[in-house]
Amino acid sequence: MDALARAWSKAVRTALPGPWRTGLVVREVGCALVLGALATLLDYVGRTGFHLAFGPAVAVLFLLRRGLPSTVLVLTAAGAGASAGPLPLLVCAGWSAGARIKRVGVLVGSFTAGFLLIAGTGIVKDAGSVPLKAVAGLSLGAYLLLAVLPGLWGRYRAQRRALTDALRERNEQLLRERAMVAHQARLRERHRIAQDMHDSLGHQLALISVHSGALEVDRTLTDRQREAVGVLRLAAVAAMRELRDVVGVLHDESTAAPTAQGPGPALGGAGRGGVEGIAELVGSSRAAGTDVVLRQDGERRELTVSVGQAAYRIVQEALTNAHKHAPGAPITVALRYEPDALVVEVANPPAPEPVGARAGGGTAVVSGGQGLTGLRERARLVGGMVHAGPTAEAGFRLAALLPYEGSGGAAGGPGGGPAAAGGVIGVEDWLLDGLPPVTGGPGEQRRRSPAIGCAVGGVLVVLTVLGLLVWGVIAFVQAFDESSVKGSLYDSIEVGSPEADVLHRLPSGNGFFTRDYERLGPTPPAGSHCRHFIAAESNGSWGDDTVIRFCFKDGVLVEKQHFPTR
Repeated sequence: MDALARAWSKAVRTALPGPWRTGLVVREVGCALVLGALATLLDYVGRTGFHLAFGPAVAVLFLLRRGLPSTVLVLTAAGAGASAGPLPLLVCAGWSAGARIKRVGVLVGSFTAGFLLIAGTGIVKDAGSVPLKAVAGLSLGAYLLLAVLPGLWGRYRAQRRALTDALRERNEQLLRERAMVAHQARLRERHRIAQDMHDSLGHQLALISVHSGALEVDRTLTDRQREAVGVLRLAAVAAMRELRDVVGVLHDESTAAPTAQGPGPALGGAGRGGVEGIAELVGSSRAAGTDVVLRQDGERRELTVSVGQAAYRIVQEALTNAHKHAPGAPITVALRYEPDALVVEVANPPAPEPVGARAGGGTAVVSGGQGLTGLRERARLVGGMVHAGPTAEAGFRLAALLPYEGSGGAAGGPGGGPAAAGGVIGVEDWLLDGLPPVTGGPGEQRRRSPAIGCAVGGVLVVLTVLGLLVWGVIAFVQAFDESSVKGSLYDSIEVGSPEADVLHRLPSGNGFFTRDYERLGPTPPAGSHCRHFIAAESNGSWGDDTVIRFCFKDGVLVEKQHFPTR
């Protein structure tokens, strides 16, 4: 029972797909009742005798057209061939089939089967009274107008709706992607700002700390002065700690790597940036009381802006780390111009005293943990590499290898992407310019509009129907000529003539025009069979024709009559 209930539930959901809202239910039921009543009325006017059955059948098929469009189209076409009652439903069935059947093969097969059924049913119904080609032509014309044309329009509307929905979804996706790219641009700029703050301000604060530490142990100062210098050193350490917190807020590990772009002067005003600014960095460290030696070997080469800036930041960060972790130790800065790359090396031996002892003890070294990571990323962006680690003498050495030309993908420099624009807005604009516009870019493949195919199909249907109308008019005229007899021919035929001679002189006839008149007129002779025709000469009254009758018996014409239709 459970399996049967599940099968029944599935069949109902398939035949009557939801969701069934109150307005939809009222509309569907109302239209079904109207079409059922109209089908009953049309069938009653056509006097086919099926009106009691066609009304409920049409109402049920209308309700099923949403879930079973192909089945409803075929059944409606079969009924339309037998009666005029289902013709209004045929329009709805054709529309529903065109809009809801997705597979082209099923759609073409359904419409083809519908035409064969409407034509076959009409041929069976009018067999012997209407010529076969007339039935086929009328069925084809009616089917094209009432089923195929609405089907094409329904398919066009469905495809247009699907295309509109797809374009709307793509537009929303592009907007989301633009927002994501803008967000990434902001995060990249925050990362760059954090890196510059760490490199430049950290270096200056480290120099302040070194200066204050040296003054604090100066024997020539009074206790009050040493206390003031100690406060200054503690303030520098606190500033470095706050700087680390700010850098931690700005720096986001989930963002992309920072660009190689950097400002020319160091933040805080301690240098020009580039290789030319390294001498000023060394001078600042010497002024703080640290023994720093600068060596430059090899033939000097021109460097790109990004490579020079990377070398400057590497030396700056290395000096800052040496001041913090090995205060008082001599530092060696070496720049070697190799044939294909610039080698930057900063080395120092271990500190003569433990960190904190020289400065008064008890103060931990502030480190954000981002310095070496940022240096490696800077070197990578220009196609280089950085190595840092302790030496055999317990000192520390940092070396970087930077190609002269830099990496082609690095930003910065003339024409190098966002560096030319400068600032957060420039980075965002450059990234957003890489996306196609929401309305479609020049390289985007154009979608073909469904209106083209549906319009071609509609034009073909209209031309076919016009051709069938012309053909129908010609066929109607020919059929009428075959069913009419001129007065001169009627007068020339004499009673008693052989049946074969008379039939040879008479037209072939067509029961479509004369079958309603066969019950009119005088009673024919007993045992005879008659042929009915319409007089070719009209008496001028619309709907008032003259019927001509020839009756034969035993192979001889026994009577000829002509009488009005009323």
